[in-house]
Amino acid sequence: MMFGAWGESDHDTSVGIIHHALDAGINFIDTADVYSQGESETIVGKALAGGRRDDVVLATKFHAPMDVAKGEQGGDPNQRGNSRRWIVTEVENSLRRLQTDWIDLYQVHRPERDTDVEETLSALTDLQRQGKIRAFGCSTFPAHEVVEAQWVSERRGLGRFVAEQPPYSLLTRGVEHDLLPVAERYGMGVLPWSPLGGGWLTGRYRKDAELPVSHRRQSMSTRGRSDMSLPGNQAKLDAVDEIVPPGVTITRNDEGYVPPALSDPFLRRRRTA
Repeated sequence: MMFGAWGESDHDTSVGIIHHALDAGINFIDTADVYSQGESETIVGKALAGGRRDDVVLATKFHAPMDVAKGEQGGDPNQRGNSRRWIVTEVENSLRRLQTDWIDLYQVHRPERDTDVEETLSALTDLQRQGKIRAFGCSTFPAHEVVEAQWVSERRGLGRFVAEQPPYSLLTRGVEHDLLPVAERYGMGVLPWSPLGGGWLTGRYRKDAELPVSHRRQSMSTRGRSDMSLPGNQAKLDAVDEIVPPGVTITRNDEGYVPPALSDPFLRRRRTA
């Protein structure tokens, strides 16, 4: 279960969603400090309080600036990124918001050129030895940077990335050429994000059709995500018509939501995913 920022549910509703997922057998929750500027972690912490922490493998991330107004290029450079200073600061913030003493999987949200990967790995290794994190990984790293990180870990005697979280779906398959073989070579787990292609593979979006009235894309302020006339979105709709047969959508029955027949088996066939 990935718990992020693209929604308008209040805390009570969100906690209820998490509890329902746990009751259904889901035991992995992935979030990040930057999702809703810490609010996502706060909600997850509330949901796991009162004895449910041991029910899940809890993952979160660091890297992005927590002050949206300052943006990636503004503000204090020590308050973002992959430096030791920011890692040791932000892990404490995440632990507090999540109401836990440890994080099962702490992930570097994005690579960074300003910090040598050895500094990042050294800081994460120290947190692991202190018991504040159980393991660490990366997200949206190119294959060559994963290889570099694994080499540094081996040469310097540091802990290593055990998982990578890339965008991967029937619409986004570039990782098959390099990242997935690298992950398999180093025994890394792969946690695909956006396996339904940001919603495109649900079958709810079709050429010459109106957007579903209740769908989140209508509330998104980013024009590129909601304007179906744009060439990039038209190309996605063409691909969807080839992948998802007309009339097939995510449907709801008494047992829950039934995903499209293609995307889930597609990922399950990948040994590392």
